[in-house]
Order: sequence, then C-alpha cells, then structure tokens
Amino acid sequence: MKAKALFMAGLMLSTAASAQDWDKVELKTEALAGNIHVIYGAGGNIGVSAGDDGVFIVDDQYAPLTERVKAAVAGISAAPIRYVINTHFHFDHTGGNEGMGSSGTVIVAHDNVRQRLRAGAFIKAFGKKMEPQRGAALPVVTFNDQMSLHLNGENTRIIHVPNAHTDGDSIIHFRNSNVVHMGDTFFNDRFPFIDVPNGGSISGMIRAAELALSAADEETVIIPGHGMVTDKAGLEAYRTMLLQSRDRVKKLKEEGKTLEEIQTAKPLADMDAKWQTDNPAWADMFVGFIFDSL
Repeated sequence: MKAKALFMAGLMLSTAASAQDWDKVELKTEALAGNIHVIYGAGGNIGVSAGDDGVFIVDDQYAPLTERVKAAVAGISAAPIRYVINTHFHFDHTGGNEGMGSSGTVIVAHDNVRQRLRAGAFIKAFGKKMEPQRGAALPVVTFNDQMSLHLNGENTRIIHVPNAHTDGDSIIHFRNSNVVHMGDTFFNDRFPFIDVPNGGSISGMIRAAELALSAADEETVIIPGHGMVTDKAGLEAYRTMLLQSRDRVKKLKEEGKTLEEIQTAKPLADMDAKWQTDNPAWADMFVGFIFDSL
C-alpha cells in the first residue's frame, strides 16, 4: 500500500508547480545486480549503470528534480552521466532531458519519442499538456526497432515495443547483470496507465510483458516504471492481470455494452485488493483504457 500511495503522490506531483512540493520528494537509491542500481523518486524509476566506462541512466524524472537526480547518481559514481535512455516521452520520465543534455549527456530514445517531444502532446487522462521541446531536451540518437550500448561490461539491448503504454516505449535489458527495465509498460502492484490517444493499447502492454518474460529467468531483477523492483513471478502476475482484464472488458464490449455500463458492472472488482490504487476511480479509468484500445 505504501508503494501505491507513492504512485498516486507521483501522479499528483505531475501538475505541481511549487518548490515546496518538490522539496518533499525523497530520492532513494538501491543496488540491484552487477553494476545496476535503481533510483526511486516522484517520477518514473531511474535505472543506473555505473562502471569503468562511466555512467548511463534510464529515464530522468521531472525537470525540477534534475540536480537532485544528478546528486543521487554521483552517490553511486563520480563519473559523468554519458547517456540517458528515455523509455517513452512522458514528462515524468523525460523532464530532466534538458538539464542532462545541456551538461553534455547524450539523450537516446525511439524515433517516436523525439517526434512527440518535438511536437508537444496532450495527456488526456490527466489533462496535462506537454509543450514542444527544443534543443538539449530532445533525443539526439534515435532508433526504429532496437539498438545496443556496449558500456561497463554490459551488452545492453534497447528494444522498442510497439503501441504498449505509448507508441514509443522501449524495454532495456542489461544482459550481463540480468536486469530488465520496463519503463511504463509495467506498473508493479497496480492497474497501469495506458495512454491510448498517444498510441498505447492493452494488446501492446501484454506483448511487452511477454517479451520481458521471454528474456527472464528466476534470478532476473525487473524494474517497473512505477512501483518497487520485482522478479519474474511479479511480472507473471501482472501479465495474468492484463490478460484477464482485457478478456473481461472485451467480452462485455462484444455483447454491446457501453463503456459506462461496463464500468458500472465492475468487472475487475475481485482484483482491487491487489491492483487498485488509493484513487477509487482508477479501476474504472483502466477499464476505459482497455475499452478504447480494443
């Protein structure tokens, strides 16, 4: 429940503007496996690879936290941050791009991430407008399908998953350390946010879970976009929830039920104890994401 409360706090902070709100954010670092760490904060979980070749990170949270993120990384390694990999375009994962890029860090992402950052976007579920980005905030290295980074003794694969949480999601597989960072294709212990207007779909979310599971074994450490680090069993439970949720909503939609009727029927009520957040409306919103993407 603490993790779920942190998740909802992160969502509320997405529209916060006061310095006082950001001062309350606590960044916590955890060593995982090999040379990989995770940093928890207000936005998406940050993956960190630190070794002889320097540092590269996965995602960089909100813009007001950039200097504190840099300080947290410096607590792991004094080496400069050479690369940031954006798992997708949302502001709680890319807000630090400008501050990172301005200090010489190279931003890496899928082609669609650069396009959406450059054009600006509207995140309907939260009524949040993202202004067009320019210059240092934009990825300067982009890819279509997948690419690799060979640093710190790691063969790190960056793999695009089409139309999952958005249309530009990537999963990062630290093969040597046996760690997978899933970005927001995985929300641990909660019904996920699927940004359908920006290319997301329930089918893509399921594909992302299955892709990560195909690369995992019993020792794999899995970093979700939000929530605490888990293992293969945790991801399997999440995949099962996605499948059951899709099937239930799909059945009711095929019977001719409207979205409002399906939400009133509470088809996911038996899952609430494990997957609902502190927001009582979130399960209904998740049903809406599924409905709109079927």
